[in-house]
Amino acid sequence: MRKGYVLAWLLLAILSLNTALAQTVVGDSIAESLSASPGDVKRGRAIVASRQTGLCLLCHSGPFPEERFQGNLAPELSMIASRLSAPQLRARIVNAAHFNPGTIMPTYYKADNLVRVAPKFVCQPILNEQEIEDVVAFLVSLNNGKSQ
Repeated sequence: MRKGYVLAWLLLAILSLNTALAQTVVGDSIAESLSASPGDVKRGRAIVASRQTGLCLLCHSGPFPEERFQGNLAPELSMIASRLSAPQLRARIVNAAHFNPGTIMPTYYKADNLVRVAPKFVCQPILNEQEIEDVVAFLVSLNNGKSQ
């Protein structure tokens, strides 16, 4: 019984270390993908446009003619995609506060040391690794003209 308990804690520690390494910002980027699968442009677009998942359009606007209300508090998504590389986009989605401590953009992947988080969301990122990669793929596609 004790051996299983120790192995479980060891596995948890290894998984935590891998997650921490995957989201290490070097310079202004996270070069390595957070997931084993490449991002999917269509799923990324759906996450960005979703009023329940990404909530990006509360602050940003973008190429979503079907969405009537889009934000104007943050830069337009095509403009962001034209200025930043995939690793730079990934780093900003993971934790925008790393670059601007006063930002109103949520930390979509960081889940520790946050304040004013509803109890059911404590230690849970807003988006998982694959969802982050899907959003990055969609944003990169805006710069490549493949978003539609």
